[in-house]
Amino acid sequence: MLVKVDDRAELSAAEQEFVECLRQLPTTGLAIVDLRIGTQRGTRQIGAVVWTPQGILVVEVVGFRSRQSGVLTVSQERSWRVGDAAADLELEFGVNPVRQLEAAVREVALAFERATYDPGRLCGAVVLVPMRGVALRPGRETLRPGLDVVVGNVAESTELRIFLENFAPGPPRWTLGRVCAATRALTGWAPERGELIAAGFEDKLPEPPRKPRKQPSWRRPDSGRTQDAVGWAVLTVAVLGMLMVLGAIIGSLLADGPAAEPAAPPSTTVEPTIPARGGPVECWPLQPGC
Repeated sequence: MLVKVDDRAELSAAEQEFVECLRQLPTTGLAIVDLRIGTQRGTRQIGAVVWTPQGILVVEVVGFRSRQSGVLTVSQERSWRVGDAAADLELEFGVNPVRQLEAAVREVALAFERATYDPGRLCGAVVLVPMRGVALRPGRETLRPGLDVVVGNVAESTELRIFLENFAPGPPRWTLGRVCAATRALTGWAPERGELIAAGFEDKLPEPPRKPRKQPSWRRPDSGRTQDAVGWAVLTVAVLGMLMVLGAIIGSLLADGPAAEPAAPPSTTVEPTIPARGGPVECWPLQPGC
């Protein structure tokens, strides 16, 4: 990880340990430690601002005045504890580290706003730096989404590395060009392009993986209930119409029947008229009765 510290910065022992811890991490990122930004009331010292390809993180670094080991208990309202004792943190009396972190996140957001730069979502974390050789568990606590407490030093940096690589899940969205623009908007200067490339930042965002196109499978269109009812009604009407036409044709044929032949007129036998005898009769040869 690329770590930038102003030559005029006066780092505490915990901040020096934090810087050394970051520089040994094999994590893509940029950290600006002991950052001073302008506010409406002058300047404000921020523990660190960290960029990774996935997000941006505002950090407040808190050390211990004494060696304490045990179970760490953190709270947004009550004092923090290590085991049964109060946590001996390097803070002024009555200072709540959660409120201090919230104020730092708010000041960074306002600084970006004054520079008319939109960094997207800002996350925050209190990094507790115990003395080497002590053990604090658990190594990470989430107070609420976007606000975490993580423990780490040079000897025990695993939890800090895992947190920095996963505090902003999702695809990469910070290229080296965006990091340069954001640092310039926040501080007025930007790291060298070669330094960011060496730190692992890409010039362009990787293209999202393309999903294989599915071949459209033939599917019989599903007809709705209304369409089915209309289809059956049309079919029924058509069948009834055909039956009615067929019945009319059959009835017409039965009514007409075969053509009747005209009746033959009654036959009459004409008897030959025999003239009455009253005078001489002319006879022919071989005519009987003459």
